[in-house]
Amino acid sequence: MSAFATLRTALKKRAAYARTKRELQNLPREIALEDLGFYTGDASKIAHKAVYG
Repeated sequence: MSAFATLRTALKKRAAYARTKRELQNLPREIALEDLGFYTGDASKIAHKAVYG
């Protein structure tokens, strides 16, 4: 894989991480806790695992 392709992939993953983290953090706490079973403070960890594995 070329350096440009590697950089492009990394930037896409970073954007997906930021978008996922923002969405999770903006959920109402009641929905996050009661319906989805997570605390919004864990958004970084959840987003990282979702995007990077």
